[in-house]
Amino acid sequence: MNKLSFKGAIPPMITPFQADGRLDLDAHIYNLKKWNEVELGGYLVLGSNSEAAYLSEQEKLSLIEATVLHTKEGRPVIAGTGMESTLETIRLTNKAAALGAQAALLLTPFYYKGKMNESAIIRHFMTIADDSDIPIMLYNVTKFTGINVSSRVVTEISAHPNIIGMKDSSGNIGQLIHFQEAALDNFQVLTGTASIWYPALSLGVTAAVMALANCAPKECVQIQKYYESGKLEEAKALYRRMVPLNTAVTATFGIAGLKYVCERAGFRGGYVRNPLSELTIEEKTRLDAIIEKAELLK
Repeated sequence: MNKLSFKGAIPPMITPFQADGRLDLDAHIYNLKKWNEVELGGYLVLGSNSEAAYLSEQEKLSLIEATVLHTKEGRPVIAGTGMESTLETIRLTNKAAALGAQAALLLTPFYYKGKMNESAIIRHFMTIADDSDIPIMLYNVTKFTGINVSSRVVTEISAHPNIIGMKDSSGNIGQLIHFQEAALDNFQVLTGTASIWYPALSLGVTAAVMALANCAPKECVQIQKYYESGKLEEAKALYRRMVPLNTAVTATFGIAGLKYVCERAGFRGGYVRNPLSELTIEEKTRLDAIIEKAELLK
């Protein structure tokens, strides 16, 4: 089976929209070309920070196609193709595979969360893995789904040769360790937030899918470079400098804030899609102060 593995900082790429809400593919390609200049570990198209929940299927397929076409050679493209039903997830995942995506990141189903027990989640992922044309990964993001997968789920699904890993966006170091211990060999646990990037590296995590890599890709990459070359104090100092900015573009200001910082950093953030709101002038002022303190634009 596929031995695809990941190393490095991976942005869950923002999706630029025009003022009227239409998808701006030209801006997406522009961003990709700029990200290609940084030593990133790959790309996630259709992640939470991509506003994937607001995209039509055709828009999703267009973004996957454009990403595969313009990605620097050697960098894996992961597609977020999780849907509520098992059948629809398989269908979209295989469409992504046909367009060249090399792996799929699948959100845990959550609409009927009262019935999404361990057995249901295990069955969902095992069934998809049996019929998926590319390797799949579990996406654990409790703040959006209200579901937090258990260590038993990780142990069970990690036995499947076509389930190669998971992204845990909890930011919980203790849980990350439990997942690492529960996983069988050849199952890779990625962190899903820059808030624990340095601690995760110290625990043997080699890759992260994190919002901050959209607007501060060089810094996210450099933290890992410092760490792996033994420059631990430099890694810690840069990590500490980035944490407040990460908090700002995730928990505090959300995707509108992330897109604003991307614009300030020379990318094309574009607009958010309704019903998300653009930043107010006051919010931009607050965010400018955080950007300056992080020394992002120096």
